[in-house]
Amino acid sequence: MKAIIITIGDEILLGQILDTNSQYISKQLTRLGAEVIDILSIADDREEICHWVDYAMKRAELVIVTGGLGPTKDDVTKKVLADYFNTRLVMNEEVLKWIEKLLENGGMSMNEANRGQALQPESAKILFNRKGTASGMWFERDGKVLVSLPGVPFEMEDLMMQSVVPGLQHLFPHLQLDYRMLKVYDIPESELAIRLSQWEETLPEGFSLAYLPSPGFVMLRLTAKGKQVYNLDTRFDGLKETLEGLHYTEGENGGTERELGELLLMKGRTIATAESCTGGNIAAQLTSIAGASAYFRGSVVAYANDVKERVLGVSREDLEQFGAVSEPVVRQMAEGVRRLIGTDYGVSTSGIAGPTGGTPEKPIGTVWIGVAGPGRTVARKFTFSFTRERNIGKATVKAIELVIEEIRGGNR
Repeated sequence: MKAIIITIGDEILLGQILDTNSQYISKQLTRLGAEVIDILSIADDREEICHWVDYAMKRAELVIVTGGLGPTKDDVTKKVLADYFNTRLVMNEEVLKWIEKLLENGGMSMNEANRGQALQPESAKILFNRKGTASGMWFERDGKVLVSLPGVPFEMEDLMMQSVVPGLQHLFPHLQLDYRMLKVYDIPESELAIRLSQWEETLPEGFSLAYLPSPGFVMLRLTAKGKQVYNLDTRFDGLKETLEGLHYTEGENGGTERELGELLLMKGRTIATAESCTGGNIAAQLTSIAGASAYFRGSVVAYANDVKERVLGVSREDLEQFGAVSEPVVRQMAEGVRRLIGTDYGVSTSGIAGPTGGTPEKPIGTVWIGVAGPGRTVARKFTFSFTRERNIGKATVKAIELVIEEIRGGNR
């Protein structure tokens, strides 16, 4: 089944907000076995909506539209879709009662704009919104489906999981698609592709392997379609055997950060971060894992030298003699945050992320990483790239890997 996603909103086209809705919907549809062939972002304009909805309905069996369902005059999606499907808007008493209750709980009273949100297309199946005032709508015509959802992400996501996904599974039970993910670390995409080339050549029809490079790792996605879904785990095991000797983690949500969290939990240990060039990114990655409060205690983003000195206890003499990007400084930063917050481990970073600030002795991409633990403190120097985002990403991954290595015994 081919699918097209349409997001409606001038704020998206103006760059005022990021379109995360398309990413979420696309992921859910892919898991169902649908093939997303196009993603469109369009303006809150009657002619634009009508044109692109017609375009999508001619090309795909499933169209999902988000946005334009609010109470203001610029939200015209519902009216356009009612006209497109040759139906009229009628008052839905159940929706009206829900809006009244929601407004009352928020200390607000009903007005004509809110009341207008209870007007729904007569021929559509109404998807009741438990999180807000804008209901979803499900239209069917000539064996094709169009679903209109609110643009507020948490409302859209709830409707997708509670109504849209179950509805599609019931209507299209023949859809079959599944995938597995791996994060492979410390190997360039080109070298990884060479290593896997022979294995890829043996993949039968119905399988595909995608490479998704990011700073510090390459994500591999093995996808199976149709009857090959039942052979996916066997092929996935074969992929892992081919990667023997490389460092990788399974799954798409969490990699080394999840591995470190599980290790800290198992050992009953805690950690804190002292970050300069990574600007809190290590802490962000560690706390992206649910339950991180069991082992992550806190962070100090010590960007300025005086913060390194006053808060973390770094020697002023060492800062002046060796500079902030140096072994003595990251050692003291790691030890300082461990002592300050009272954790078993402290990890620190100090480097030149770029795009300026490099010298012949310390070029852009130079990063020192320190780890202080119960038994010792270690520090390592890395030289990454000329791109700021890649340097921050790679330093984050390397810092987490270094902590993992120390917990497991280091080189002792």
